[in-house]
Amino acid sequence: MDETQKEMQDRMLKEANKKRQEDIRNDTEKLFQLATELKAAVEKSNENLLSLDVVKKADEVEKLAKRVKEKMKQSVGPTPSPEPIPRMPFPRPPR
Repeated sequence: MDETQKEMQDRMLKEANKKRQEDIRNDTEKLFQLATELKAAVEKSNENLLSLDVVKKADEVEKLAKRVKEKMKQSVGPTPSPEPIPRMPFPRPPR
C-alpha cells in the first residue's frame, strides 16, 4: 500500500471513529432523556398500578442502553498496541 492510500485509509478510520463517538453521545443524550421520562412515569404510578407506558419506556431504555454498549465496544481500524511496561532489572546477588 503506498503512502497516499495509507493516509486516506487512516483519515477514513478517524472519521468512522469520530462518527461512532458522535452517535454514542447522541444515543446517551436520548438515553438520559428516556430515563428521566421513565423516572417521572414511575413516580406517577402507585404500588397497585403500573401503566403500559412505564413498561414501554423501560423497554426503550433497555434497547438503547444495549445499543450504546455495543457501539462502545466497537472500534474501527487497528487497535492501538499498549505501551510496553518497562522492566526493572533485578539486582544481582553479590558474589
